[in-house]
Amino acid sequence: MSSPASSIAFTFPGQGSQAVGMGKELADAFPEARAVFDEVDEALGQKLSQIMWDGPEETLTLTANAQPALMAVSIATMRVLEARGLVLADKVGFVAGHSLGEYSALCAAGTFSLADTARLLRIRGDAMQSAVPVGQGAMAAIIGLDHADVEAICVEAKSEGVCQIANDNGGGQLVISGSKLAVEKAAALATEKGAKRAIMLPVSAPFHSDLMAPAADAMRHALDTVQKNDPVVPVIANVRATPVSDANEIATLLVAQVTGQVRWRETVEWFGANGVTTLYEIGSGKVLTGLARRIDKNISGIALNTPADIEAALAAILG
Repeated sequence: MSSPASSIAFTFPGQGSQAVGMGKELADAFPEARAVFDEVDEALGQKLSQIMWDGPEETLTLTANAQPALMAVSIATMRVLEARGLVLADKVGFVAGHSLGEYSALCAAGTFSLADTARLLRIRGDAMQSAVPVGQGAMAAIIGLDHADVEAICVEAKSEGVCQIANDNGGGQLVISGSKLAVEKAAALATEKGAKRAIMLPVSAPFHSDLMAPAADAMRHALDTVQKNDPVVPVIANVRATPVSDANEIATLLVAQVTGQVRWRETVEWFGANGVTTLYEIGSGKVLTGLARRIDKNISGIALNTPADIEAALAAILG
């Protein structure tokens, strides 16, 4: 028998949702949020909060900064919810996060401490950035082809190097990643095969591709060294799109996630098939809320960005 909690899932955004100023309104309004930003600054030995609030944008967008920064906003939002009476394990059935957001989800669910999550994401950002020399990798968004067509295109493009699906975001949007020449070839093939658009993305590295293997090794080592607890609610793992509750298995899947596919469409479909009717997006932006709407019209997506959003969510969840 499903409980009311199982109809609610919390999702956590990934890279691309960052914006200068994010989290500032929360920090000004809630001491619990301010404490999160202070703790992340201390864990990293850097005033990351100052970059988040004052910019410049190009510094915030650097992978090594964007990843812990987005997590900090998500966890600040969580701490405010919890301080006002939300108990995750009582009110929420599942958590999931998009790429780096999976770390935010796991921090929210108690698998990692806040300080460890910040340090893990700094290591992850640095390792992903340094895995491939600048200019050798690329990513492209393919709009309007299905998964099987894009998979076939990637196979065809492999004559030029590594090319694979990095993100299945749903709504006919897939992101491919790999060697620059191979991704460019795949984008051209996608256009020939009737894609609405094939857009090269302004990214600094070919994320979620086999070229990230050195970063996967770095994360395996980093994850071995931190305290891990089983999450208080199951996490829907990116690379599997099914729930996981064992801390050691989660660590293994996080290593696989560095080179593996973010199966977001399947994650939202899993929610829909298992009684989830409301997805709250915890943190910066509204990207996941928009994706959810395109994947499953029966799921309502609600982004929590402002103090007013938080108050409305508490009223809805706590009654």
